[in-house]
Amino acid sequence: MTPTEVTREKALSTVNQYLTAIADATSTEQIAILYAEGATVQDPVGSDPICGRKAIAAFFTPLIHTRRETELLNFRHSGDSAAFHFRVRTYTADGVVTIEPFDVMTFDVEGHITSTKAYWSPEDVRMS
Repeated sequence: MTPTEVTREKALSTVNQYLTAIADATSTEQIAILYAEGATVQDPVGSDPICGRKAIAAFFTPLIHTRRETELLNFRHSGDSAAFHFRVRTYTADGVVTIEPFDVMTFDVEGHITSTKAYWSPEDVRMS
């Protein structure tokens, strides 16, 4: 393992912590703490990158005020990166919003997320 590689176990653990935080967090800091200080988020890919832990915390603010469920559907790891497919269900007054994005994350040696790229588009959002 080279210094920039992260073990599969560490990457999977961070992804699982991330999905748990997306589902259960009561504050945005519970999600942002998983990110390295200078991390970036592009959600969805093609949007302007969000840079830094404070901005990432602000990005997740709307999520905190809803009931959510997450489920890991598929996971792949290589070097300092992981790609994973997951489901998020968000319960709103208008119904349940479901999306199944593909995310690609990179990690530092401690397992903090250094970047996230979320692959989805509005056509992928389902309402029930």
